[in-house]
Amino acid sequence: QVQLVESGGGLAQIGDSVVISCAASGRSFSDDTMGWFRQTPAGKDREFVATISGKSGNTDYGDSVKGRFSISRDKFKNMLFLFMNNLKVEDTGVYYCAAKPRGDLRTPDDVDYWGRGTQVTVDS
Repeated sequence: QVQLVESGGGLAQIGDSVVISCAASGRSFSDDTMGWFRQTPAGKDREFVATISGKSGNTDYGDSVKGRFSISRDKFKNMLFLFMNNLKVEDTGVYYCAAKPRGDLRTPDDVDYWGRGTQVTVDS
């Protein structure tokens, strides 16, 4: 059974750095495109945060996090990470790990597998 399980969220202060992780299981995800989305209190839909491709390792980021967040993966451990720096109040939300066997991962409709999410709260 395929599972994506996020961890590492919690309460942070403005300007803090936080790392969240996603453990994938059930099969190898080494060739999958993987990424992060978030649901903010003000957002209607899940917002694209970052993605990393399977074969090339190319990364892409949403405009609101470019220059502050960094995505990486450990293919051998089936792990995905999101390094979040210089956190802002508007980064508060539930962060979801996402995956698909191939292709782009930029919208919620692109996603084949979702995690249950981890809450990140940035306190002013």
